[in-house]
Amino acid sequence: MHESNYTASNIKVLKGLEAVRKRPAMYIGGTSERGLHHLVYEVVDNSIDEALAGYCDLIKVTLKTDGSVEVDDNGRGIPVDIHKDLGVPAVQVVLTVLHAGGKFDDKSYKVSGGLHGVGVSVVNALSEWMDVRIHKDGKLYQMRLERGIPVSELKVLSDTNRNGTVVTFKPDATIFETVEFSFDYLTTRLRELAFLNSGVRIILHDQRTERIHDFKYDGGIISFVEYLNQNKKPLYQKPIFISAQKDGMEFEVALQYNEGYQENIFSFANNINTIEGGTHLSGFKSGLTRAVNAYIKNADLLKNEKVSPSGEDIREGLTAVVSVKIGDPQFEGQTKTKLQNSDVEGIVNSSVYEKLMVFFEEHPAEAKNITTKSIMAARSREAARKARELTRRKSVLESGSLPGKLADCTLNDPEKTELFLVEGDSAGGSAKQGRDRAYQAILPLWGKMLNTEKARVDKVLNNDKIQPVILALGAGIGQEFDVSKLRYHKVIIMADADVDGAHIATLLMTFFYRYMKPLIEDGKLYIAKPPLFLVRKGKQKRYVFSEAERDAAVAELGDKGVFIQRYKGLGEMNAEQLWETTMDPANRFMISIKMDDAIEADRMFTILMGDEVEPRRDFIQANATYVQNLDV
Repeated sequence: MHESNYTASNIKVLKGLEAVRKRPAMYIGGTSERGLHHLVYEVVDNSIDEALAGYCDLIKVTLKTDGSVEVDDNGRGIPVDIHKDLGVPAVQVVLTVLHAGGKFDDKSYKVSGGLHGVGVSVVNALSEWMDVRIHKDGKLYQMRLERGIPVSELKVLSDTNRNGTVVTFKPDATIFETVEFSFDYLTTRLRELAFLNSGVRIILHDQRTERIHDFKYDGGIISFVEYLNQNKKPLYQKPIFISAQKDGMEFEVALQYNEGYQENIFSFANNINTIEGGTHLSGFKSGLTRAVNAYIKNADLLKNEKVSPSGEDIREGLTAVVSVKIGDPQFEGQTKTKLQNSDVEGIVNSSVYEKLMVFFEEHPAEAKNITTKSIMAARSREAARKARELTRRKSVLESGSLPGKLADCTLNDPEKTELFLVEGDSAGGSAKQGRDRAYQAILPLWGKMLNTEKARVDKVLNNDKIQPVILALGAGIGQEFDVSKLRYHKVIIMADADVDGAHIATLLMTFFYRYMKPLIEDGKLYIAKPPLFLVRKGKQKRYVFSEAERDAAVAELGDKGVFIQRYKGLGEMNAEQLWETTMDPANRFMISIKMDDAIEADRMFTILMGDEVEPRRDFIQANATYVQNLDV
């Protein structure tokens, strides 16, 4: 740990607190679950900034039973001396003044994620209450605020033998749609931070369930890539690591190819997950493409080829983590999802190109594996182009651009329409009869669905089970997929509640995740949940979804004269029953497929549908006890 004076003089005030409570979306992206968890990230980012400056190596995040969250670090502690301009303790300025903090000069923090300076003050404004305790200079200080306003002055509670800041806050339920924190949601971000900050230990403790995650990765982003690829088959053993420093910017990337076909790149700027990419990501992609193509040309590997690899081909099967740390990052918006610094692109591009060329020369076996895979991907892309043309010709000539088995709806407004992907022709027939033809379309699926986890895009496009789905949705596939062109804004998988049905649903979800990911990201994918039992007595009937609900319905209707029917599959329901139980918006029960954790989503699809048997067996054994009502 370094010695440094961090006092009130380091706190620069830009302007006073604005009406954050009236427009929270401007600062945290919204008041949904995402916005709620953004509060925690803002506080944790302050602790990470202390780690980046060299003063913190332990961060504890605790979800408390009263709905509050505590973030405890062993950094220097927020300054407590009097601010010379405002005449109040510096900690009060940090907590109550928007655009106030130690990140507007280059003395306290050379690199920071919280550059906008609104983080902890916004959290304070959007909390029912906040309690801040500061261990500093041998004293423990405390201050309490409610809905952004101090309700107690800064006071000394006791002596202390440590340094650090403990921020505890409870989100305001009058502002947020939900105030229930998700352990898994927070795990995603905290795990990322531990990977990105080698040697920093981050502990997440949920006192509601006593679940604990303890993250510390001395290997940094190399460990990150190994974690992402642990259930895949790498083309070479150790990830390639590249780093560079120039003009105050630190850049590092770890990359490793696997035998799969998916591109999996995560980019970060000052520890912030730039989900929309930016100049650091485009620089990496350009440098990688230049290096691979240069090696291919120098080795004369295309002499018998009719195609040359594009950037997309070269990234097939690539897992990479790109991280930059820069003193003055420029982001799009407060939620910081895209880096804009123009000078970053050139630095990253040239660094990746130069160091990869050296690596290829020194490691010819790895270079051959990578370039061979890229050339094969280019061949596949050409085959896929021909398959797309064939698909378009077939669709226009044979069925007026829509698959023959599709029973379309009459409305043309995608926002009001929904498509049911129904397992089997029998259930598809009942669904067509029972649906509301105005806004519900039905596409029956038959036979064995292709496992797209193990197939290149040309095979996907040529598959007669998947072609109808692509045509019906009308938004393309893969890099060409355009969510704005979707013909239906609800896509509903409707399969039997047995092993085969679960398998079909998983195959479809794998396809959508790998080739139409925005469909999931935008919340447009659902799974219909049909009932397992019909309990009837006379004219009274109950559709129920579990054995416990069945027993409760029997008790309610009385034991005598009760008829119980177990539905083995959708095909056992007539059109009326299928409508009133599974398709009628007033009564149906559907599961919305969401993707809060892209890293875990990728790992899960790899485990369930990939080539490696052992991870899948371990997953099944670990989770078998949680399965309910699965008809095998």
